[in-house]
Amino acid sequence: MFAQLYQNRVLKNPKIVFILLVIAILSFGYYSKDFRLDASSETLLIEGDPDLAYLKEVTERYGSKDFLILTYTPNEGMVTDNSINNLLSLKYKIQSLNWVHSVITLLDVPLLSNSDAPLQERLESFKTLKDEGVDKNRGFKEILNSPVFRNFVISENGNTSGIIVNIKENIKLENIENLSKSEIESHKDKIKKQNHENILEIRQVIKSYGDVGKIYLGGIPMIADDMMTFIKSDIIVFGLGVLLFIIATLWFVFRKLIWVIVPISSCLFSVVIMMGLLGILGWKVTVISSNFIALMLILTMAMNIHMSTRFLQLKKDFPAKNNFEIISLTTNKMFWPILYTVFTTVFAFLSLIFSGIKPIIDFGWMMTFGLITSFVITFTLLPTLLNFAPTKNMELIKEQDSSITSFLGLLSLNNKTTIFGVTGIIVILSVVGISKLEVENSFINYFNKNTEIYKGMKLIDEELGGTTPLEVILKFPVTENKETTAEDDEFEDWGDDEDENDEKYWFTKDKIDKIASVHNYLDNLPQVGKVLSFSSIIEVATQLNNNKPLGTLEMGVLYSKIPESIKTEIIDPYLSIEDNEARVSLRIIDSQENLRRNELINKINFDLKNKIGLKENEYKLAGVLILFNNLLQSLFKSQILTLGLVMIGILSMFIILFRNIKLSLIGVVPNFIAAFFILGIIGLLGIPLDMMTITIAAITIGIAVDNSIHYIYRFKEEFSKIKDYNKTLKKCHSTVGVAILNTSITIVFGFSILVLSKFIPTIYFGVFTGIAMLLAMISVLTLLPALILTVKPFGK
Repeated sequence: MFAQLYQNRVLKNPKIVFILLVIAILSFGYYSKDFRLDASSETLLIEGDPDLAYLKEVTERYGSKDFLILTYTPNEGMVTDNSINNLLSLKYKIQSLNWVHSVITLLDVPLLSNSDAPLQERLESFKTLKDEGVDKNRGFKEILNSPVFRNFVISENGNTSGIIVNIKENIKLENIENLSKSEIESHKDKIKKQNHENILEIRQVIKSYGDVGKIYLGGIPMIADDMMTFIKSDIIVFGLGVLLFIIATLWFVFRKLIWVIVPISSCLFSVVIMMGLLGILGWKVTVISSNFIALMLILTMAMNIHMSTRFLQLKKDFPAKNNFEIISLTTNKMFWPILYTVFTTVFAFLSLIFSGIKPIIDFGWMMTFGLITSFVITFTLLPTLLNFAPTKNMELIKEQDSSITSFLGLLSLNNKTTIFGVTGIIVILSVVGISKLEVENSFINYFNKNTEIYKGMKLIDEELGGTTPLEVILKFPVTENKETTAEDDEFEDWGDDEDENDEKYWFTKDKIDKIASVHNYLDNLPQVGKVLSFSSIIEVATQLNNNKPLGTLEMGVLYSKIPESIKTEIIDPYLSIEDNEARVSLRIIDSQENLRRNELINKINFDLKNKIGLKENEYKLAGVLILFNNLLQSLFKSQILTLGLVMIGILSMFIILFRNIKLSLIGVVPNFIAAFFILGIIGLLGIPLDMMTITIAAITIGIAVDNSIHYIYRFKEEFSKIKDYNKTLKKCHSTVGVAILNTSITIVFGFSILVLSKFIPTIYFGVFTGIAMLLAMISVLTLLPALILTVKPFGK
């Protein structure tokens, strides 16, 4: 009934169908203007992660602005007049940009040991390196030895300094609950555009100072903007690259212009309609889904090659039939195998929704809608165009059997034992490799070593105390804080005006000792770079107090008397007296080899409880490190679930399709082996899984299984006529085997174009998916027929 309806409504009305398709492409093409990209850090987080909510709370409490960081390595010494003048000039130039809130450099660090004046006087009217009459060498030495500023604004060797550029806060939307989604998105787009212009502007400034030393730009806003540029570049490069390769492949395979125009039209219609649909739904393309256009082109092309090849074979087999009859026969014979290939591939992509990570979930849905679109276009546009095409000269000049498929067919017939032996070795290697898989990955390693992101992050990591932030928040029990002891020292002369809020009485020995013990413990971990806390401030104060330890009341007096400018910059970020908390801020050396984030987090949690003696409710870890680790651990868990679901789902579909358990098991085995082998190769090479490579196995099974469906479906059809396994195998290898070979080569080379990306996970995804598809194709044309010959699922 459905076949009759399809024939009457679609195949017999090519003009109406074509007009409807043109209307569809124009309508969706209009909405493709709303097609958006997103490279914000939120796209790499788990939805609803409680650690994200807590980090936002910590950020708000301790004050944090968006900032860029520049690394400045002058050609001359750091404190020569030239270097200081250049740094000062660079600071003022950046400061003059209207989006910059403040610029902190080496020249803004308060020098408190630079004179012999009384301490209160030094604090209230401190000098800096840029001031007249300052002993620059003495001041520089003070900064180099400062527990606060060493490895923060100056490297340990004194050759590189950090320049912190605090960005003005973006205008927040008022009454956000009353605004529409489009208004909110428009505001976000405006901010992204502004951020892009800001980055271009500061890069121009940096470029003009290129002759004074090496200057690299870093920071989250810059990374987000560069990632956006990478995504745009990837979409254009992948899309055009795959399209050009597909055109070349079609010409090589068919050598007829019509067999280039028809499949390419299907590809373009599918992609434009899908881009319009994404624009309507407001789904944004992220780093993870940046290759969806290339994937859609590849998969649409695979469907079209199978349809075109079958059309030509049927035209050759039934020369008496007219064009319309051949089209009807082709769509009738190809509908179910292609429908099932779409179902299995959709199932594989839908399994990604269990990852819990929004961009991966969105990628799964995007490809699902994309495949459905491709299927509909393939069965409407392709037969419609063939109806319009001239029937003369449609056949290939000379149909040649593929020497590759013939060789693989003979291999399956004559070397079954060898094929099974090699398969056994592959299974063993896969198990060994998979046991070595891990998800530990450095964010810095996501970028090519020639990019500014990599160079800047590497320098910050090695010279300025690490890149990935981690916060340890210490929560103190509520107690009566007042202490009345004081020692005879310089602080007694400061007066002791009673503070209304008694803030100075918050400082007790127990709190100070706890902060110091946690600080010192973290500082001694090899994976940790710079550690900052109130303990760092105490160390500075102790140095200023002639190395005499401060009493707790002295600390309170120091806190109440210290100038507000210093307090805001170097004390308030580490204490919240109001919330009875202290913050220990540290950065992890992300580029350190053998860094194991999960192990490190578990070790810190364990040691704070068992070595330092803190109770569970007295501390909490927060920060980007925690969020990134949550992401990686979630990926690993979801991968097991995803693969399990894909395998069960696809096996079930095979049983429904072929109604034969033996045949279904035979059909899935080659693809499962190919997918697991590629995971094994990744494990054996020691490449850590990340948010893109972790999806390879599920996607490989979903796409590669299409070959099994086409092969078995055709084998079943031919065997019912030939009744001989060996002859059927030869027939299949010379017909559907050629289509499988052509589509697989297109897919393999299509994925290989992803190596042109600047984002390392995308390169890995392209390379390993391409290899997996090649292995799957070889497996389907050797192992699958060998199993069919051995098991004889169609009876003797």
